[in-house]
Amino acid sequence: MRFVALIPARYDSRRFPGKLLKKLGKKSLIYHTYSSAVATGLFDEVIVVTDSEKIYKEIKKNKGKAILNIKKHPSGTDRIAEAAKEMEADVFINIQGDEPFVNKNQILLLKQAFENDPQKKVDIASLMVKINHPDEFLDSNNVKVVTDKEGFALYFSRAPIPYPRDIEFDYAYKHIGIYAFRKEILEKIAVLPVSRLEQIEKLENLRFLENGFKIKMMETKHRNIGVDTPGDLEKAIRFLKEMENEKMD
Repeated sequence: MRFVALIPARYDSRRFPGKLLKKLGKKSLIYHTYSSAVATGLFDEVIVVTDSEKIYKEIKKNKGKAILNIKKHPSGTDRIAEAAKEMEADVFINIQGDEPFVNKNQILLLKQAFENDPQKKVDIASLMVKINHPDEFLDSNNVKVVTDKEGFALYFSRAPIPYPRDIEFDYAYKHIGIYAFRKEILEKIAVLPVSRLEQIEKLENLRFLENGFKIKMMETKHRNIGVDTPGDLEKAIRFLKEMENEKMD
């Protein structure tokens, strides 16, 4: 199977304008994400898909691959779908531009979801990690997911689900926003209007569920470091320094 990584990247951010071009060590945040994806060695191709000339030039000047969107898009999935139309691949993996430390084991899990699916039950694959603390469970910035017995998503929510009515908190999963799509599924999703539940919760994955697509959730133990705020960038800088120090020891 041919796997291609597409990294949707927009310059504007409500909470942290221009964050993808901020420095993380010696590289910009977006180029760090691109480099990390390439370094896994698990993709046939890695491409940044952006609406920004600045981001496009940043990737190209570093000899990376980038595509400029022709249209404006409401979500990262819509952004990569435009680019995917002209590409040959069995599966496209959507890696967020503000997730600079792409984890190889997580990508392997997503690939396995399709490679171990001869009947093609899986339309989309994504990741989840167990929530260990009630504060994380109650935080609306953390998207929660519940699944059926086969590991397919039943629902995603910013609310605490499943609600522990008669038992102590001990079972919940946080969604990690990396998606893998079969090409034909991504093409179908691209023409769907924003759904009602998507509007309410501001979660594009609810559009997928409302339209009957099967999302296989793969459990990971790795906790990703995303950059949504200046404070998150400081955490990422500290983490990068720790990684570099470990290599030197």
